[in-house]
Amino acid sequence: MKNEKTYELVLTALFTAIIIIMAFTPLGYIPLVVINATIIHIPVILGALFLGPKKGAFLGFVFGLTSFINNTFKAVTPSAFVFSPILAANVVGVSGIFKSLYICFVPRILVGVIPYYVYLLVRMLLRNGQKVWRIVVNLAASLILIISLYALLNRMLQDKLSGRSTTVSLTVAILAGAVLFIILTIVGQKKATANIALAYAGLFGAFTNTLFVMSGIFILYKDAYANALGIAGEAVFDTIMGIITFNGIIEAVVAAIIVAGVGLALTRIKPVKELKSDKK
Repeated sequence: MKNEKTYELVLTALFTAIIIIMAFTPLGYIPLVVINATIIHIPVILGALFLGPKKGAFLGFVFGLTSFINNTFKAVTPSAFVFSPILAANVVGVSGIFKSLYICFVPRILVGVIPYYVYLLVRMLLRNGQKVWRIVVNLAASLILIISLYALLNRMLQDKLSGRSTTVSLTVAILAGAVLFIILTIVGQKKATANIALAYAGLFGAFTNTLFVMSGIFILYKDAYANALGIAGEAVFDTIMGIITFNGIIEAVVAAIIVAGVGLALTRIKPVKELKSDKK
């Protein structure tokens, strides 16, 4: 019991340090030719899985706090106020304090909670032996890959191939999705459910951050966000959907790969089966 508490304390401190280092250095981003994929949420996701949702929520709070500090004192983008109650108060008044507190902290705290339960759900579905659930889970993963790869390739090739970029990107994406489905089906038959569940936890954890942040911006800051970006109010929805379907999905896929790889390594220290409870 004492060793377990010490282990969790050390791991919590380690993940906290990693989040802080990533947030204040370029290490929190991976260049992907046309975008930089944010990976600061990955320690939060791993913390949720190996320490439980309570400590995961704490790590999510730390993530939100670093975002608040960065956007308040650096403010490198015109829309930095959506993450800073201090800046928001100057832009939209007192109500901005509460709006930015929500956007800055709530999505990040949820990143430390939702992946834990996604892992348990996927693991349960894959373990129950029902082939239909395996097919559904595998198809969902393949569809996500198709969408993200299509978006990435289409952005990369549209200048080089012009009108053919859509056809080429879609063809490559569908082929990759089919290959992934076959691989997942083979892996599933070997009962490697933990790997797949870890990947889904990473996927949903990253997408939780993107979805809740961007929907919060649209609902709470539509007009102020449009003014900050210099676009028309009716264009905000398209802009936000573009971020969700492009940046969001690609970052989610990157998170799925990293969480599955790192998580698999960490299971050698703490077995995955211990993720079933959060008694600490």
